[in-house]
Amino acid sequence: MDQTIAGEWTLVPESPRDIESLREQCRLLVRRKAAVAGGLAAIPIPGVDILSDVSLFAKLVDEINRTFGLTEEQVARMEPSYRVIAEQAAIAAGGMMVGKSVTNRLVMAMFKRIGMRLATKQVAKVVPFAGQLTAAAIGFTAFRKMGYQHVEACAKVARQLLDARKAAPA
Repeated sequence: MDQTIAGEWTLVPESPRDIESLREQCRLLVRRKAAVAGGLAAIPIPGVDILSDVSLFAKLVDEINRTFGLTEEQVARMEPSYRVIAEQAAIAAGGMMVGKSVTNRLVMAMFKRIGMRLATKQVAKVVPFAGQLTAAAIGFTAFRKMGYQHVEACAKVARQLLDARKAAPA
């Protein structure tokens, strides 16, 4: 099946089954990266985990966007009507990083949305061992939650683009 829309843009997932497969692959990737983030959160030096979380999450978002065909460059190459669909679907899904160039500033904005957990994670580090375990658990859980949200937003945008492609006249 030809995946090209307007001769330039390629829709990575070609079917709902492809979208589901990519979704599961990305959720596995999120869990792996969250485990790394959790491990870094256990390091008893305040601030190290925040810096690593920002970098790790920015790379994760880029990888998920690329997997779904939704990087800023890929979206920019779409026919204008499909670009509008992608942007509107991303907004509706709450995916502020879908189709965007991911910067540390954007990731920090996401982290500020869950600021209480991050503050708790930093405070927990001062309690020997148990605090480090708590910080690791909080780090893993927060990272995984944000990653899963981004995967679901990308999957929703991909579904809407696929539906639009199917509805388009041949």
